[in-house]
Amino acid sequence: MTDVVHTLTSINALPNAASRTVCRRSPAAAAARAPRQPRATAMTHVISDLPSDERPRERLVAHGVQTLSDSELIAVLLGSGMHGKNAIQLARELLADGMAALMRRDPAELAAVPGIGIAKASRILAAGEYARRVFCGKPDDLPDFDVDLMGRKLVTAYGHHRQERLGAVFLDSRRRIKVQREIFVGTANNALVSTRDIIRQAVVDDAISIVLFHNHPSGSSSPSNDDLEFTMKVKESLAFADIELLDHLIIGAHSYCSMSRQGLL
Repeated sequence: MTDVVHTLTSINALPNAASRTVCRRSPAAAAARAPRQPRATAMTHVISDLPSDERPRERLVAHGVQTLSDSELIAVLLGSGMHGKNAIQLARELLADGMAALMRRDPAELAAVPGIGIAKASRILAAGEYARRVFCGKPDDLPDFDVDLMGRKLVTAYGHHRQERLGAVFLDSRRRIKVQREIFVGTANNALVSTRDIIRQAVVDDAISIVLFHNHPSGSSSPSNDDLEFTMKVKESLAFADIELLDHLIIGAHSYCSMSRQGLL
């Protein structure tokens, strides 16, 4: 009898043991039943991953180049970005100080920017120079001299230079532009040029009158005392050759000054 009771007691204990075994869950099983967290989406650094209406080249083709922002224009010239930055992001960094400041950068300095290199730097600076040449292009017929038009063209062509450059526009008897020449390139502070060089060039070009111009690397278009003194010296020297000094334009970074209009001639 004792053996039967012992056996029954053992059998009755089995379900409880099984129950305890089933209730225990392994760490892997618990993790599998836990709610899954959504995965974060990585930010793309490749332009091709952007929607088509946000890609500069596709927008240029579909809507015209005039619809692109400055950074998108530079991105098209770059062609590609770098690890961690697409071309648009890289272009925005290059334009932090504005388009004019970018075009003033030294080729080697620009090429040294991470992600740029000599090929991309060359494309950017070549595009800027081409735009300046188109804007300052010469028509087939001799144009009449217009101080405002000439002033704006000279600001575009010379306002970004870090050295003083002196030149002249040589005119015929009807005050039409025969030729525009750069005569001298000076230092960052001044352009020392002899009046003899100006007179010689005026005679070679058979000019009746001339308009001098020079830029100020400081960006200011206000005539200095040295400018006033030099202008009067040139005017007097030209008079001996029967050539009129019609004007002297001082070129700043964003504006110009006509000394004739200011009553300084």
